[in-house]
Amino acid sequence: MPILCDILNYKGDCHLAPVAAWADKVRGLPQYRWTGPLHYIGATDDYPSETCAFPGEKGWEGRKNINVLSGIRNTTGALEDYMAARRMGLTTESDDEGAQVALKFLIHFVGDMHMPLHLTGRDRGGNGIKVSFDSRVTNLHSLWDGLLIAKRIRTIPYNYTRPLPLPDVESQLRGAIYDPYIRRIVWEGIMGKYHDELESWLTCPALPVQNVQSNWEQWLSWALGRRIGSWFLGDGGLNTDDDTLCPYYWATPIHTLNCRIVFPKALDEPPYNRISFSSTDDHGCNSSSHAHEDLWLSAPRKNPYLELDTPEYSGVIQDEWIVEKLLSQGGIRLAAVLNWLFADTQASTRFNRTRSLML
Repeated sequence: MPILCDILNYKGDCHLAPVAAWADKVRGLPQYRWTGPLHYIGATDDYPSETCAFPGEKGWEGRKNINVLSGIRNTTGALEDYMAARRMGLTTESDDEGAQVALKFLIHFVGDMHMPLHLTGRDRGGNGIKVSFDSRVTNLHSLWDGLLIAKRIRTIPYNYTRPLPLPDVESQLRGAIYDPYIRRIVWEGIMGKYHDELESWLTCPALPVQNVQSNWEQWLSWALGRRIGSWFLGDGGLNTDDDTLCPYYWATPIHTLNCRIVFPKALDEPPYNRISFSSTDDHGCNSSSHAHEDLWLSAPRKNPYLELDTPEYSGVIQDEWIVEKLLSQGGIRLAAVLNWLFADTQASTRFNRTRSLML
């Protein structure tokens, strides 16, 4: 879309991939250190797994509205206001720069929301749990952040070189190692087993909304790390959902994966409940794929940690296409939000956005 590419200040080919990890790369810089908690949300009562509350009586960890779901709502709202001003010719260079930052964060946060360990506060989203995968020591977060995908790419059963019947999608593939994997997800997933589910992925329940802040006030409170005014909803008390954009509603079934499969029960039992937990303050991701490559290239070693490259764990994840469905949902929802923000206004209803994605 020309407007999206203009906001990102692309001069040549316009791809989202180069900016998708930007938010991870800058979070360590002094001016962006405050954004770290925006990459996840911690439900304080979702452990033990039998409860799986999202959240429970104790609510959410951290400061109000400083989390990934509020980040999606606030960046989307800021971009809505920016586009309204842009259509009237009222934007400044500073507004353009702010919109670019908001867009980069939005792209990243939608991806983060579709990784289950970004939706739990347990053991720093799995960063504090050491496990073994193919006899290589890693942590639970890194396993879900890239190693499961890396294994799928290496074990893809067919050579998916046949171009997709979607020229706009095929033209975005860049000859990377993951191109066959993307084609497989589109052929077998989006155009196959998930085809009849696509519209439901964009559905939001009707909710009563009481919002006494403008989008820019929410953005400002988010940036400053404190509330300005007050607003609240019944969506976990987050004020994130309406009948068009509903990150809390979309995230709730993703969060349940933490209770069903992500945290294996064996981690709560001897000997792993004594040896698998490490102290860390990090709740983030490794934005570099080199770390995953280095792990695969390292020699397998006998270690004391729970092995998860097993039929009961990684085998179930593979057979149920859990990771592939999360990737599909993330892509469809991001495309829908971006179309809603930047496409022609006549095509911006949820129905038309869904139709355009399925054609």
